[in-house]
Amino acid sequence: MTTASTRPGIGDYLSLVKFSHSVFALPFAIISLLLATHGKPGLLLLVQVVLAAVAARTAAMAFNRFVDRGIDAQNPRTAVREIPAGKIRPGQALVLTVLASAAFVGIAWWIHPLCAWLSPIVLVVLLGYSFTKRFTWACHLVLGLALGLAPMGAWIAALGSLDGILGIPLLLALAVLTWVAGFDVIYSCQDEGFDKGLGLHSIPERLGIAGALRVSSLMHVMTVGFLIGVGVMAELSWFWWLGVLGAALLLIHEHRLVKPTDLSRVNAAFFTMNGILSLLLAILLGMDLWILGVN
Repeated sequence: MTTASTRPGIGDYLSLVKFSHSVFALPFAIISLLLATHGKPGLLLLVQVVLAAVAARTAAMAFNRFVDRGIDAQNPRTAVREIPAGKIRPGQALVLTVLASAAFVGIAWWIHPLCAWLSPIVLVVLLGYSFTKRFTWACHLVLGLALGLAPMGAWIAALGSLDGILGIPLLLALAVLTWVAGFDVIYSCQDEGFDKGLGLHSIPERLGIAGALRVSSLMHVMTVGFLIGVGVMAELSWFWWLGVLGAALLLIHEHRLVKPTDLSRVNAAFFTMNGILSLLLAILLGMDLWILGVN
């Protein structure tokens, strides 16, 4: 591993935390916020939730890169990442983790005291994920849980309590959990041999690539089921159902892009399809609430 010889720029830090991947969970937080406020969250609350989600994800990603720096340096696929490549020092990534974590807790206090009290629990899950592949194949589910906390957090931020019906945000959280875990399994297929050699745990390492892809497909069937549950419980109209149909078709296409003997299109399946899916659902939910006036 080389050491950083120059001061890293903003672009290096954004690349370190894969800032563009915020498009995955953030739209689901906004979906939850819109449902909790019947489409009228208010600009301040919307900004607060977005800032909290970005801060939490930044902390999680920076810590993951810090914890995994030694593993990343040994894996040809990840050796180009910022820390092993010497663009960012481990200490700088750790400082970013601390700053982003503090920002997340501060924003949580700004939103509501209940959010503040719950924020350390959220951080334990977000930061703890980075250690899971060292001892369990269920690491994908923990990652899904970490991102699935976003819609739950947005719902609590909107209502300021845990009272009332939590079925809608819970179904959204389960949809995110299975969706993220499913595409993370696909992504992890690239490292099946490497994980075995280093004694790391994952579903591809445990079941093989073909078995892992079957598990991923099952998870994504569950995702669609949970999204249907959201629509039924929230009594949404045809814009949402169009979004669920679009999500199902995107997931089908995602699984057609990858095969046990051909993982060359994993990145397209991982980023492009999933980024479109979350944005599509958020946009169509907004149309459901604002145009049709559901709820």
